[in-house]
Amino acid sequence: MMQAEAFMREALREAEKDESEVPVGAVVVRNGQVIARAHNEREGGSPFAHAEMLAMERACRAIGSRRLRGCTLYVTLEPCPMCAGGLMMAEIDACVFGAYDPRQGCCGSVYTLPQDPAFFHHVSCAGGVLEEECRALLRRFFADRRSAPTV
Repeated sequence: MMQAEAFMREALREAEKDESEVPVGAVVVRNGQVIARAHNEREGGSPFAHAEMLAMERACRAIGSRRLRGCTLYVTLEPCPMCAGGLMMAEIDACVFGAYDPRQGCCGSVYTLPQDPAFFHHVSCAGGVLEEECRALLRRFFADRRSAPTV
């Protein structure tokens, strides 16, 4: 678990990089090394620019393959349906996340898409790593948004 916490701390650092974005960060790890990292970039104009999707895309480029076999994604928030589908399409080995998402989480909360027997590739998912720190980052972001004056 110590290794998972260290990689989740990397994802947390990534999540804090852009104050205008919902603070979600992700890193892809292969052979004990971070090979890609990303944070949300949706405010740049793309609804698809979730931290998980960007990190997996960058990892694919880094290893020169569309398959992320032998890799693990560490992300601060449980993946949504799109990102959970991306895990399967990338054929990544595992996803480790921090905070559960009871509204949209598809790696155990609302649904467990990456382990649905209807699909070919299954992804091992585990949540709750540094959960309080990941959740606190999100709470602060949304509390600040609610208290900010509207223009």
